[in-house]
This record gives sequence, C-alpha cells and structure tokens, in this order.
Amino acid sequence: MDLTELNRIATAMVAPGKGILAADESSGTIKKRFDAIGVESTESNRRDYREMLFRSREAMSQYISGVILYDETIWQDAKDGTPLVKLIESSGAIPGIKVDEGTQVLPMCPGELVTVGLDKLAERLKKYYERGARFAKWRAVIDIGSGIPSMTAISVNAHALARYAALCQAAQIVPIVEPEVLMDGDHDIDRCYEVTQRVLNKTFQELRVQRVALEGMVLKPNMAISGKKCAKQAPVEEVAEKTIRLLKACVPAAVPGIAFLSGGQSDEEATAHLNAMHKLGPLPWGLTFSYGRALQAAPQKAWSGKAENVAAGQRAFSHRARMNGLASKGEWQSSLEKKAA
Repeated sequence: MDLTELNRIATAMVAPGKGILAADESSGTIKKRFDAIGVESTESNRRDYREMLFRSREAMSQYISGVILYDETIWQDAKDGTPLVKLIESSGAIPGIKVDEGTQVLPMCPGELVTVGLDKLAERLKKYYERGARFAKWRAVIDIGSGIPSMTAISVNAHALARYAALCQAAQIVPIVEPEVLMDGDHDIDRCYEVTQRVLNKTFQELRVQRVALEGMVLKPNMAISGKKCAKQAPVEEVAEKTIRLLKACVPAAVPGIAFLSGGQSDEEATAHLNAMHKLGPLPWGLTFSYGRALQAAPQKAWSGKAENVAAGQRAFSHRARMNGLASKGEWQSSLEKKAA
C-alpha cells in the first residue's frame, strides 16, 4: 500500500471549492428518477444521461473532484466510443466506483439491514483499478425508529465498512466510508445527533481494529438533521452547529476530508447547510459534498431524455455544481440561486 498516493487522492477529492458527484444510482433507483421525468430506463438512455453530465466541461473541470460510478457505467463507452471513465479523467476529475451490493435483512433484528458484497470484493477491486477507478464507496444504512437502531446493527455495519476499507487500501483504492443514518423518521435533531455519534464512534473503532490508515480515506456521513416527518424542523444554523460539534467529537483530524451525503434534502437545503458549516471554521479536515439527487434533480428535469435539451441539462448541472462549490468554501448566498433562476 502506497499511503502517500492514497492520501494525495483523498486530499484531491475534498479540495476547496470542489466536491464529489454521486452518479452511482442502482438500476432500480435511476428507473424511479427517469419515471419521474417520463424517460424509459434503457441502458442507452442511462448512458446518454451520464455522458451529458460528464461532458459538462465547466462543472466537471471547476467544481467536481470525483465521480462515483455504478458497475454498469464504469464499463460503458460514450456514443463516440470514448470510455466514460476517460471523459471523467480528461476533465481533471477522479473516477470512483460503488462496490457494495445493496442490503439484506439483518437476522434477529426486525426492521434493520446489513450491507453485503464483501465476498469477492478483492477480485472486483483489482478489475476496477485497471479500468481507472481510484476510489470506492460502500454505504451502510442505519434507520432510526422505535427501539432501533440496535447495537447489533451498528456493530455489523461498522465491521463491514472497515473490512471494505481495508480491502480497498490493499488494492490501492481510497475508500469512501459511508455510514448513513437515515432522515426518514419523525425523530428530532437531537435523536439524530445521538444515533450518529454512536455510529461514528463504532465505525472509527472498527477502522482502527482493522488497521485502516485514516490518512487514506474519506468519510461520507449524514448531517445532524431533523427526520423528514418531524413536526419541528431544525433551522440551518442549528444543523450546521450540531453537525460540526458532532464531527469534531468523533472524526480524527488524520482523516483528510468529509464529504456529506444529501440524504433526501432539497437542492438548496443541502447547499445552505454545507455553506453554514464553513462559517464555523477553521476545521481540522476538508469539508465538502458528495451529492447525488441534490446535484442531479435539476439537470434530469431540464434534459428529460431529449437530445435537444442536452445544453439546458448541462447548464442546470453546472449551476448546482457551482452553488455547492461555493458552499464548500462558505461563499454561497441564496441570492445567487434567484439570479440564476
């Protein structure tokens, strides 16, 4: 393992003003997104859509540090025969790959899940590295509900995340460690804080046990935020203050960077929260975004599967990428959104 090189890549992934595009939706998820805009989810439509994003020169070269790909996408070529990974590389961004294989029901733990996909991961990582992937992603999902999460669910998911991270580093690939505490429930921000603290502490304990070099990884956590169904939604400043307090308590300074998931927040909410956190600096690690829906909802709608809308889709993507790039330096203002509209 060349830790200097892993650290260089991890640091580049969280460079000031840039963040990660999560374009790793599973076939089921992208179908739901395409259904919403009236586009059939065929392999060629998925390819055309992602090619549109990766050819958005302004967004990709100025605001996107890396792209998380789905297995289908990493092997696809653009319409002109150029591998999609080469389009990403030529813009200066780093190609990455989602390597978990989804979730299964966790035995003896009703309502809880464990992420799977470790079995042949070492062999798969080798092939992904040869194809150009320099980082990977594995997502664990922790739900908040009546009597959950259990310590069992937190432990098995943290253990799997750490095993995945160790396998990645052995394959010279930077692991994005993503323990996501879901925001789907009716819990308040303090309950989210308490559960996320338990999850992060257990995750870093497992990472140490499994000898993962913290300098060669990126953390992708949720923010401390109210559940979607909570009657009292915490304001932006409270989300920022509690999230930073939580991360300072749980994330060692050796970690080069933290790239948030948007987790169901609206485009502007995710941007505003990230921006407010940068007002609370200086911070011990790079802090940026690794958004999927919050970067893609606008370009998907603008594109709507039509070749004549490619330029409009790219403009929408560039706008969202720029807004989040500014937020990752604490320079975003809501008036910039209105100006673009």
